[in-house]
Amino acid sequence: MMKEWLNSAYSDGSGYFVSNPLPKKGETIRILLRCIRNEELKYVILRAKVNGAEQLITMNEYKEVNGLIYYSCEIRIWEDELRYQFYLVTEKEIYYYTQYRITDYVPDEIYDFCILTNYQQPEWVKKAVFYQIFPDRFYNGDPSNDVKTDEYQFQGHGTIHIEDWDMEPMDYLHSFGLDFYGGDLKGIKDKIPYLKELGVTALYINPIFRAATVHKYDCIDYFEIDEHLGGNQALAELSQVLHENGMKIVLDISINHTGSASRWFNKECIFYPESIGAYHNKDAKERSYYFINDDNSYLGWYGVESLPVLNYTSQELRDKVYRAQDSVIKKWLKEPYCIDGWRFDVADVMARNNKFQLHKEIWPEIRNSVKEEKEDAYILAEDWGDCVEHLRGNEWDATMNYFACARPIREFVGEIDLFQQRKEELQFYLSKMTADNLRNRIAQYLGKLPFTMQEVQFNMIDTHDISRLHNNVRISFEDYKTAVILYFTLPGTPSIYYGDEVGIKGRIHDVEGSRYPMPWKDGKERSKYYQLYQNLTRLKTTKDALMYGGLKFISSNDYVLVYARCSGMKTIFIIASADDMKRVVKIPYTYYGYTSCEKVTDALGAKVNWDVKNNKLNIYVPPHSSYILELN
Repeated sequence: MMKEWLNSAYSDGSGYFVSNPLPKKGETIRILLRCIRNEELKYVILRAKVNGAEQLITMNEYKEVNGLIYYSCEIRIWEDELRYQFYLVTEKEIYYYTQYRITDYVPDEIYDFCILTNYQQPEWVKKAVFYQIFPDRFYNGDPSNDVKTDEYQFQGHGTIHIEDWDMEPMDYLHSFGLDFYGGDLKGIKDKIPYLKELGVTALYINPIFRAATVHKYDCIDYFEIDEHLGGNQALAELSQVLHENGMKIVLDISINHTGSASRWFNKECIFYPESIGAYHNKDAKERSYYFINDDNSYLGWYGVESLPVLNYTSQELRDKVYRAQDSVIKKWLKEPYCIDGWRFDVADVMARNNKFQLHKEIWPEIRNSVKEEKEDAYILAEDWGDCVEHLRGNEWDATMNYFACARPIREFVGEIDLFQQRKEELQFYLSKMTADNLRNRIAQYLGKLPFTMQEVQFNMIDTHDISRLHNNVRISFEDYKTAVILYFTLPGTPSIYYGDEVGIKGRIHDVEGSRYPMPWKDGKERSKYYQLYQNLTRLKTTKDALMYGGLKFISSNDYVLVYARCSGMKTIFIIASADDMKRVVKIPYTYYGYTSCEKVTDALGAKVNWDVKNNKLNIYVPPHSSYILELN
C-alpha cells in the first residue's frame, strides 16, 4: 500500500525544477524534486541513462520552503536526451517516480522524465491562446473579390455565391465544397480589435492558397494566396497588422497532396492549358512529383481522385516544397509575409506510401528548413492518434491534440469517441467515462513526452473537421463549460475554433455543419459563452502556473477529476465534475507549499463551498460543476 506522503513528491521539467529546461549539449544542469518533510524518506536518488548505462546519483537536501524539502543534484548532458526517474527510498521500500506515476516496482522507462538538448522550442506558444479561422466563413472585408456563381466549374459542378451571410451551409451533396460566403483576409484584419478584446494572441488560419474548393486543401498553387481571399498583398498586410498588435499567425498547408487542378498536376485543365502539368504530359518534370502510372492512373489521398499524393522520392519536389531558399515553406516565413509557423495537414500519412516509407527522413528535413528560416517558428502537425514518435525534438513541435485532449474530454462529458464515430459497428454509447479513465488517457500520453514539448501541445475540443461540442443537444452548458476549462488548463496552448465563443449554430452529423458563418450580431459578446472564453484567455495569458507550470493529478474518483498546475509556490487547482451527484473533493494543500488556507476563490467567479479539516481543504462540488481555484 502506498504511503500518503508519496502524494506530495513532485518534480517536472519546467524552470521551477530544472535549472535550464532547454540546455545545450555539454551543459551541466541542476534537477530538483520536492516532498513534504517526513521521517520515512531516507534517500532520494536520481536514476539516469548516461551513454547507455544506468547512473545512480544520490540527491542532497537543497532547501526547505513552507514544509517542503527540495532535493537536488547536478548532471552533465552530452546526448540528444537525458532520461531519468527518481527512487524514493525508505527503510524497507523503494518507490519509483516517473512522469506517469509512482509505483512500488521498477517501471517502464518509456515514462521517464526527459530533457532534450539543443531543442528549438517556440517559447511564445506556452503563453499563447490561439483562434482558429476558416477564412470564407469568418468575415467579408472586401465583397469585390467574392467568388461569383458559376465563375468556374470543378468536377462537373459550378461555384455558388451565397448572398445571405446568415444562411445555413449546404451539405456536400448540394454544394460539393463550392459554396462561398465571401470571407477573406481583409475581413480577418478588420476584426483584430474583436480578437484582442477576446484575449486571443495567435491565429491558426485554414488554407488560403489558391484552390478550387472552399476548404482549399486541394491546392492549385502553393506560391499564390487565393485571389478571392485578397491575394499575396492581403496576407502581407494581415501579418504586419497582427504583429503590430502583438499577435502571431500560423498557416495551414497540405504538402501530402495537391488538388487535381494544381498547376503541377492539371487533370481537368480548368485553370491552366493542357500543355501545363503532369497529367497530360508524360515528359513534364512534374510527373516525378506524383505516383502516376503509364496508363495515367495515380495515387490519391484515401483514394480521392481530386487529391493526388505527392511523391517525395523526387529530390526536385523536396527542393520546391521545403529545401530551396525560394521553396513554398520558406517563402511565407520570409518578408513581407513573416508567418510564425505551419500547421501541416494529414501529417500522420505524409511521405508514407506502401514501399516508400520516407516520413522519418522527410520530417527532420522539413524541421531543419523551417528552423533555418525562423528559429521560433511553430511546427504543428495533424495526427489524431498517439504520435509521440514524432515528438522527440527533431520533427514536430506539436500535434493537434485530439488524442489526449479533444477525444477524451469530449467522451468524459458524454460524447462517443471521435474515432469510434467513424465506424458503424462502434457507433453506440459506451458506459460513461470515469474520471480515472480520463486521468489515465491524459497522463499516459503526457508521460511519454519531454516536458518542453508538453508545454507547446495544441489543445482544443472543436475544429473544422469535427462537429462543435456545444451543438450536441446531449451536452449541457455546464458540461460544455467543464470541457472548455479542461482544455484551457492542461499543459499546452488552447485554441478557440471561431464562433465557439458566441455559441455559433451548427449541425453535428456532417463536416459542413461545423463551418457555419460567424454570426456578427450585437449582443453576442455578452453571452455566457463569450464570458467563459474571455475569462479563460485572461487566465491563460496572465497566470504563471497555466503558462509555465507542470501538471499533477490529485484525485480521480467517480466522475470528478482534480489536478494542480504548479509554478513554484503558487498553484492553481482545477476541479472538473461530470458527476450526477454532489461530491466532496479533498486537497492536501500543505503538499503544495501552503501552510494555511484562509481563502478559496474560483477564478471564474463561482461561489465555492469549502472548509478545512486535518490540513486538507474540502470542496463541496455540486453535480456537473467545475472550478479553477486559487488559495490564500
